[in-house]
Amino acid sequence: MDIPARVPTPAPVGGRAEARRAARRRKAASPAAPEGLRRLVPQALVVAFLAGGTSAFVASDKAVRLSVDGVPRTMHTFADDVSELLADEGLNVGEHDLVAPGPNAALASGDEVVLRYGRPLTLTLDGSRRQVWTTARTVEEALRQFGVRAEGAYLSVSRSSPISRRGLALDVRTERTVTFMADGRERTVRTNAATVREAVEQAGITLSGQDTTSVPPGSFPRDGQTITVMRITSGREVREEPIPYEVERVEDPSLFTGTEVVERQGQQGSRRVTYALRTVNGVRQEPRRIDEEVVREPVDRLVKVGTKPMPTSVAGADHLDWNALAQCESGGRPDAVDASGTYGGLYQFDPGTWRSLGGTGVAQDAPAAEQTYRAKKLYVQRGASPWPHCGRRLYR
Repeated sequence: MDIPARVPTPAPVGGRAEARRAARRRKAASPAAPEGLRRLVPQALVVAFLAGGTSAFVASDKAVRLSVDGVPRTMHTFADDVSELLADEGLNVGEHDLVAPGPNAALASGDEVVLRYGRPLTLTLDGSRRQVWTTARTVEEALRQFGVRAEGAYLSVSRSSPISRRGLALDVRTERTVTFMADGRERTVRTNAATVREAVEQAGITLSGQDTTSVPPGSFPRDGQTITVMRITSGREVREEPIPYEVERVEDPSLFTGTEVVERQGQQGSRRVTYALRTVNGVRQEPRRIDEEVVREPVDRLVKVGTKPMPTSVAGADHLDWNALAQCESGGRPDAVDASGTYGGLYQFDPGTWRSLGGTGVAQDAPAAEQTYRAKKLYVQRGASPWPHCGRRLYR
């Protein structure tokens, strides 16, 4: 009878290291071997050694130096690369951790592998806060890693303080040069102050009363910044101010259109206003109104406005040349007034004559059409005699 040929067992995928790990897993999972078999294992190893397997076993063993967060140790390993070594040692590597050489680097006897764990650091640098990661184990080492100038700086914790893997909050204020302009003098200081107010005190400047600075006193002083100290004084001033009156216009059908009569004169009121006064470095600022009280109410001016249509015809006078008369008397100007102030308007009425003809006020304030209408009425009563020098022009 034919004996079937033995099919070779395929080699484990992943190399010798993977094969070793698989063997260890099988060993851990298998039940305890019989007592007789345990006695045979050492004998089998001796036979293997005598058969020449010793040289291959020794060649796979490597002596390497592993440093974890600065703590070194020398060890023997059969790992082929760095990642296998770390896995064998149960060391997990995160995205913020540092491994040198890289995880895929092959291992040889005498190599050194460094693992440094990342640490979260809440860093507030000169007032600006951010979350960063560092592999530094101390504050001083982290400052060097981030290029922070620590000479003269304020640190919220000591430079020698360790940074645990849970992280640390660190406030750093570097030393800066700030210039103050105060009381006519310039003062420059080196400071790591957290606020302008604190830097002012370090400069030997005293703020009193309402004194302040050109930037908010609670703001962060920047390197190279120039800040002006403002000396402020304040006071109050009370002023009497007029209240202008309004003009009320009322239509009056008894007055001709274009005629306005002031029925009541307007009167200004008065109020008492309180202003806050402020001087900055001796310069007076614009006063600010803070209170007012009415002392006397204003009285509105009342004006009657005529709405009655103005007649244009007067029997017996319409045919005359009134434009020529007006040009002679006043140069054709309705608001003309003679040098004495007695006669006014197109036809130079005196106030008494104007009122006798039904006019109100003075002629020079009335519309031109009304002046011509009343001049015609005057002519019907007295002819051209009221205009002894220009009256003849009516007849051209």
